[in-house]
Amino acid sequence: MTQLPLGSQRLDILSRLITVTPHCGRLRCRWVCLTWTVDNIGQQKGPTMTTLENRPETALLVIDVQNGVVAGAHERDSVVANIDSLVAKARREAIPVVWVQHSDEQLARGSDEWCIVPELAPADAEPLVEKNYGDSFEDTKLESVLAELRVGRLLVAGAQTDACIRSTLHGALVRGYDAILVSDAHTTEDLTEWGAPSPGLVIAHTNLYWDDQRAPGRTAGTVKTGDVDFGAEALGAVGSS
Repeated sequence: MTQLPLGSQRLDILSRLITVTPHCGRLRCRWVCLTWTVDNIGQQKGPTMTTLENRPETALLVIDVQNGVVAGAHERDSVVANIDSLVAKARREAIPVVWVQHSDEQLARGSDEWCIVPELAPADAEPLVEKNYGDSFEDTKLESVLAELRVGRLLVAGAQTDACIRSTLHGALVRGYDAILVSDAHTTEDLTEWGAPSPGLVIAHTNLYWDDQRAPGRTAGTVKTGDVDFGAEALGAVGSS
């Protein structure tokens, strides 16, 4: 059996015999012994694991909390309140807050719908990154902003969960950042009319799979607003939720 890395746990799990019959056909699973590597689950100590050199700092990334984006979003007011709480905490602790603002054919730059919600107000000194794609890094100045701030770890909040939040989380991780999702500080609209799950399920599923996301030399995961400790996060302490 392959030797697991130091600091990991080895779980040998004998799966049950399962027969799955999806719409497209049949899939039969046999008894099989699986070895799972669980990297530092529950660890509350250790250095930032970003693969980016000389990037020890943490930043709060607030994505697309704009009038037209969150007007009909799931639990809009409570999510905005949580983001406001995160912003206030970050400012008190001198943690950089980086704002992202989207525009496209449906969200015209300069319109009222394009504006950040009135409950939140970027400070003059806080960077604001404008984007036109789901991934906040794509064709924007975000990477240069974070490099100047020496940021290698991101705590992510905003909208929409199943669009720009997911795209940016994956974009950050593949670019070498640690990417932590604040589990009760992101939201999305109801797209069930077009076959999507309900917004609550979309949010729950995103939290579920991102909590277990891993990549070599980088960390991911989720943390609740009330459990965010920017000082601890900068040292790699992430609590699951």
